[in-house]
Amino acid sequence: MFAPLIVYYFVMSCDQYQCALTGPVLDLYSGKTQLSDIWKKTPLITWEAVYIYAAWVSFQVFLYMLLPDICHKFLPGYVGGVQEGARTPAGIINKYQINGLQAWIVTHILWFANAYYFHWFSPTIIIDNWIPLLWCANILGYSVSTFAMIKAYWFPTNVKDCKFTGNVIYDYMMGIEFNPRIGKWFDFKLFFNGRPGIVAWALINLSYAAKQQELYGQVTNSMILVNILQAIYVVDFFWNEAWYLKTIDICHDHFGWYLGWGDCVWLPYLYTLQGLYLVYNPVQLSTTAAVGVLLLGLIGYYIFRMTNHQKDLFRRTNGNCAIWGKKPKYIECSYTSADGKRHYSKLMISGFWGVARHFNYTGDLMGSLSYCLTCGFDHLLPYFYIIYMGILLVHRCIRDEHRCSSKYGKDWKLYTDTVPYRLLPGVF
Repeated sequence: MFAPLIVYYFVMSCDQYQCALTGPVLDLYSGKTQLSDIWKKTPLITWEAVYIYAAWVSFQVFLYMLLPDICHKFLPGYVGGVQEGARTPAGIINKYQINGLQAWIVTHILWFANAYYFHWFSPTIIIDNWIPLLWCANILGYSVSTFAMIKAYWFPTNVKDCKFTGNVIYDYMMGIEFNPRIGKWFDFKLFFNGRPGIVAWALINLSYAAKQQELYGQVTNSMILVNILQAIYVVDFFWNEAWYLKTIDICHDHFGWYLGWGDCVWLPYLYTLQGLYLVYNPVQLSTTAAVGVLLLGLIGYYIFRMTNHQKDLFRRTNGNCAIWGKKPKYIECSYTSADGKRHYSKLMISGFWGVARHFNYTGDLMGSLSYCLTCGFDHLLPYFYIIYMGILLVHRCIRDEHRCSSKYGKDWKLYTDTVPYRLLPGVF
């Protein structure tokens, strides 16, 4: 109920109060303004925003559905094209068309070609229509979430992978269908998790940088850091999109409002708060501070990527590999899928996975903190991201471990006894 209001409040605070989160509350409390006054100052949806958003989503659908991946044919180490996902609770293994990196490259080539050559639209087009686009994103988010629920009742992709709890509100929020699809290839989860929100992430930051240049005649080093560090994260996501098929979002979460609206609204509007803040409050970091923030972000990224790489390598080779120069140790375990079949798996306890059970999240949090530190310490708003990610990832740890405990039973208990800490060795 409150998530849409949180997004609106943050964006409105920047638009009307220079990103001061206490500004609206203090003005309302003191009687300087009324809720109706704040709403009157809020830009409404415009036809221009509708055209922009419709064109954007349609273009991403086109790239997703009609442009089979060719990047895997000439980029060493990149895994694209048709790939298999993890086994669903009903025992089904879906196939996916992995072409996110290609979509990201094509989109950004066109963006820069427009900015420096064609001049079809201003590079500031996104931030210039930021709040009208918010209403468009909400319409899509709620529409796709509602459609997914109706689809689950009337024409589900796979009945065995549907989960009806009897609580309509919960089913709407968390989803009923595990992998809703239209046709053979349009997978709701894969499309909305990666496109249009994450492809847009770097473009949104570029639009912020262009606005800073327009307003102040320069782009600050803090804005450059935000663009670089978050672009690394985005490109990494698409480079490893095939690996993403094995993560909690695809492997465990059903598709409902949590993912549908979250990917359309929450992700592009709240994950980019640092860049938005720097448009209204430009910060020029000292060289020492800039280098420190950059190193924190890069070290965090290294831990995040290498931890995930070790797990992926271990899975692909069935443990016949070297982790930190040694053959990895593991705990053998078994589980039963919904179709009654017995399956066997291995839980690695070497490398970063011997340090903590979710050390990839530790690296992710270090990167998240680096984004926030680019903004200095004058306002709380830019730090929402690290606060939110901390809550999200700790909660995800607990959710994931609850599933694993139910799935593996006593084998999971043996694993947690061997690797006792979740995120920080000796602390948590």
